[in-house]
Amino acid sequence: MQLYDRTLGDWLEHWAKETPDHEYVVFSDRNLRFTWSAFNERVDQMAKGLLAIGVPKGAHVGILAQNVPDWLTFLYACAKIGAVAVTVNTSYKAHELAFVLENSDMHTLCITDGVGGNDYIEMLYSLLPELKTTQRGKLQSQRFPEMKNLIYIGQEKHRGMYNTVEILLLGSSKSDDELNAIKKTVNCHDVVNMQYTSGTTGFPKGVMLSHHNIANNGYLTGEHMKFTQADKLCVCVPLFHCFGVVLATMNCLTHGCTQVMVEKFDPLVTLASIHKERCTSVYGVPTMFIAELNHPMFDMFDMSSLRTGIMAGALCPIELMRQVSEKMYMDITSVYGLTETSPGMTQTRIDDSFEVRCTTVGSDFEFTEVAVIDPVTGEICPDGVQGEMCCRGYNVMKGYYKNPEATAQVIDKNGFLHSGDLGVKDPDGNYRITGRIKDMIIRGGENISPREIEEFLYHMPGVKDAQVVAITSPRYGEDVGVFIIPHQGAEIVAEDVRDFCKDKIARYKIPRYIFFVNEYPLTGSGKIQKFRLREMALEICKENNIEII
Repeated sequence: MQLYDRTLGDWLEHWAKETPDHEYVVFSDRNLRFTWSAFNERVDQMAKGLLAIGVPKGAHVGILAQNVPDWLTFLYACAKIGAVAVTVNTSYKAHELAFVLENSDMHTLCITDGVGGNDYIEMLYSLLPELKTTQRGKLQSQRFPEMKNLIYIGQEKHRGMYNTVEILLLGSSKSDDELNAIKKTVNCHDVVNMQYTSGTTGFPKGVMLSHHNIANNGYLTGEHMKFTQADKLCVCVPLFHCFGVVLATMNCLTHGCTQVMVEKFDPLVTLASIHKERCTSVYGVPTMFIAELNHPMFDMFDMSSLRTGIMAGALCPIELMRQVSEKMYMDITSVYGLTETSPGMTQTRIDDSFEVRCTTVGSDFEFTEVAVIDPVTGEICPDGVQGEMCCRGYNVMKGYYKNPEATAQVIDKNGFLHSGDLGVKDPDGNYRITGRIKDMIIRGGENISPREIEEFLYHMPGVKDAQVVAITSPRYGEDVGVFIIPHQGAEIVAEDVRDFCKDKIARYKIPRYIFFVNEYPLTGSGKIQKFRLREMALEICKENNIEII
């Protein structure tokens, strides 16, 4: 294996030349298909269109959209002209979007109509009222002085905004020679993507990632699963998140394989896409796989073409991984990391034993040094001793945008990036994540790992999923609360849960506060918002006059 010094544009043009007629992007539900050469031509035309509306090298171009067909077009168009694609969480409300527009110094923003209850058009008109009276491309906003262009991804026309048809037409005013000259100035170590962390506290931070960061992380991810041009990856995770734009898209980009897209995660569309396209791989967070396996029409679809995939984005229940392996025929792997590490720092390999793939997050990525560091002493922990998961190498971000203080807080003097996650390394070089430093429940001086209780409750009949959180307690400091999603038709009460736990786990680990829900609050990338569960627990207790002791 090796690290490549190619830009995203270099990779795209490589496959457009080597395998011009091979399918790259497929939307199976609408039978929309692009070969590598056709897609590359569209990207070049869009890149020239961005130049035509005055997008300079280094400019920040936001993409606020679900996995629509031109999402990837804008990503690569930005990459070719040296602009930075700022991937924006689709669940953001107006005040969150305003923060990103201002903090990122965004020059151009590409949007769709919206998602769910979010109307992006109205949201932007409220934040940028000048749009309704300003000529396109001439925006002068007092609130967002760097913002110059709005692009609607689609054919519809909106006041003050370009649409993609117009951008492509404007591209004709720029010559190929002009585009090629700009391409030559783009370096693989330039920032190409900026993602905002979805931290539970404080303001989001813009993580700056280079071509070198994300392309190589995607390449190595694919190598660990033995990807080739023959593979077809079903991508139902959001592109604005590193899971989608790096582990999925960069994997396909560096291996020349086909990317089968799902615009918005839907278990039925995902299953149908796998069936129709004979996908060899699919990714997802645990909640996605649970939804697929439990869909009433699951047995109608042929999953036998699948061979591998990634379950990540949250701690993965062992029993769920077993079910995915058995029912979806996948040698499932896990990637561990965070946005700041591009994102992978460890991964299980397809050749690892079933036990290793189910119970660990694998070993170090090549060209990456992972260390378990004692958070108190700063010393590297010996095998089997819990500490903070840290790493250094090619995959570490270039820093937080305009935030050197926060950057210095997570990257130490030795170049190690600190994750905030707890883990241990076994003698075979594989890592186990034992929890987050801030997620650890400390009850009366006893340290309790939420993951341990979640894994235990997963084996209880009738329990579909369980999420354990800390409940602030006057008596104990913190106590154990759990939110349970029962299987359809299952009748479980709180006492059943306590009886199941009794004599099987330590008394102090048995959840005192037990809540039953139909779904969890999720981030736009599908991660469970544990901080919101903690808030919900307090709200439910207050509404039902449950005393917290």
